Amino acid sequence: MNMYSIRILTNQPLRLTLTVGGVALCILLMFFLLSVYRGVADGSVEYIRRNKVDLWVLQCNASNILRGSSLLSTAHGYVIRQIPSVQSASAVLLSLSAIKKDNHVATVYLAGYNPETGHGGPPHLVEGRSVLNDNEIVIDKSFASKFRFKLGDSIKIQDDTLQIVGISTGTNAFVIQYAFVTLKRAQSLIGFPNIVTCYLVKVKQGKDISKVSAEIREEVPGLEVFDHATFLQNNIHEMQSGFLPFIYTIAAIGIIVLTAILSLLLSVNILERRKDFAVLKIIGSPKRFLSNLIIEQAIMISFLGSVVALILFFPMVALIEKISPEVSTKSSAEHIVIVMSIAVMMSLISSFISVQRIRRIYPLEVFS
Repeated sequence: MNMYSIRILTNQPLRLTLTVGGVALCILLMFFLLSVYRGVADGSVEYIRRNKVDLWVLQCNASNILRGSSLLSTAHGYVIRQIPSVQSASAVLLSLSAIKKDNHVATVYLAGYNPETGHGGPPHLVEGRSVLNDNEIVIDKSFASKFRFKLGDSIKIQDDTLQIVGISTGTNAFVIQYAFVTLKRAQSLIGFPNIVTCYLVKVKQGKDISKVSAEIREEVPGLEVFDHATFLQNNIHEMQSGFLPFIYTIAAIGIIVLTAILSLLLSVNILERRKDFAVLKIIGSPKRFLSNLIIEQAIMISFLGSVVALILFFPMVALIEKISPEVSTKSSAEHIVIVMSIAVMMSLISSFISVQRIRRIYPLEVFS
């Protein structure tokens, strides 16, 4: 690294500090957005990913459970179970429900399932156990932290009092969290005992899944039948279409601000040392040397900003998750590399913009 580049930057320590701070905040924003996206992406579909069955059966025109609705009857399940190639068909009822405890009122995505089959229940328990009877409930860990629920507490849904017997993870969809009760309890809460959302079908060993899917469609016309991989991808697509545009917009703003900050600082440095650059030109300094000075400064600033952002990122995330437990983040080395690569690319763009000012400096300006 050219010592002259370092000297130019350190000549104004306050300006350098403010610029590195601004760049660090932009990079920190991108780190945070990527980690939030990963947390939402996993939390939104982990319930589906962990409840791995052969087929998901839904109402006609329904392709997912995140932003779609499906209503089936218990009669559909009876017919599906009679198909010789079907081993089991577990019903699940999903609905939005308000939970009450003292003065707390919050909405959860309530999943009613049959505890005997286990399909459709919580993907992973960190405390307690799954529900065994109609007076029990399992709630999400983030939801429990936010409202200070713990095992053994009693909560109210409508006029029913349920006891918390388990705390789950992989059930935080950012804007809403899952909770789990028996299918019978979920049906009584909505007032329709013969209604379910979907059926999770296990196929007998050795049977062709695609053929069983065709059999279900033939036996019960008007249903949508998806294999597990397709249904998971449908839900991932719905999650991305609703959340990615927001992430891209905020990230783009951060990138533009980062580029503007770097371009401004580099341009100011060039203007302040206009005569110095004129002298370098008149003594025959090659154009590449002058351009490299600017590029080196930009890379130094982006590197320092990235280091500061990394130092601040994990304490900031811990604080945010403590204040707002529903904000679930997941970071990785891959995310760090991606963001730092973007920072380097933006620093190069900023330096190319600023280099144009050097080209407008004439050697004779040294005599002005």
